[in-house]
Amino acid sequence: MAADSDLDMWIFGYGSLIWKTNFPYKEKVVGQIRGFARRFWQGSTDHRGIPGKPGRVVTLIEDEMEHVTGVAFKVDSSDKDDVIKYLDYREKGGYQLAELLFHPNDECRKPYNVLVYMATKQNPNYLGPAPEKQIAEQIVSSVGHSGPNLEYFDKLVESLEQLGTACVDGHLRRIKSYI
Repeated sequence: MAADSDLDMWIFGYGSLIWKTNFPYKEKVVGQIRGFARRFWQGSTDHRGIPGKPGRVVTLIEDEMEHVTGVAFKVDSSDKDDVIKYLDYREKGGYQLAELLFHPNDECRKPYNVLVYMATKQNPNYLGPAPEKQIAEQIVSSVGHSGPNLEYFDKLVESLEQLGTACVDGHLRRIKSYI
């Protein structure tokens, strides 16, 4: 499983986990997953929308030319089972657990594997690509159990800006231009 030289586990957050972690962790590290892009292509009928009027949340899409900046959280080995159980429930709306290589921003640290929740094209809530203006309109008009979809978008952009303005990718900037 994803870890340093011990039995701890690393979880990568690239969406709401950046600002709403809600699980215990020992350390957090900013860095990237390479070969993927962050896209608002996943529907949310449980958190940021409702059945019949889904919100849009992010997932990772394979793209050799891109990278996704986010935060890796180191979870103590004694908390692993509880954290996975919590995240499996939280990310139940179409996300699957995968293991990917994480590249810390700190060049003194070597890349290491992290666990990441990604929505696949095969899940029933996957919405796929759409014009960014249409995505923005859907984000602005959707509300779910966890609140307005626009709140999710704004908190994601704000959190990435706090990591550095270069962390806000072009997809998010283009959506923001329509909001």
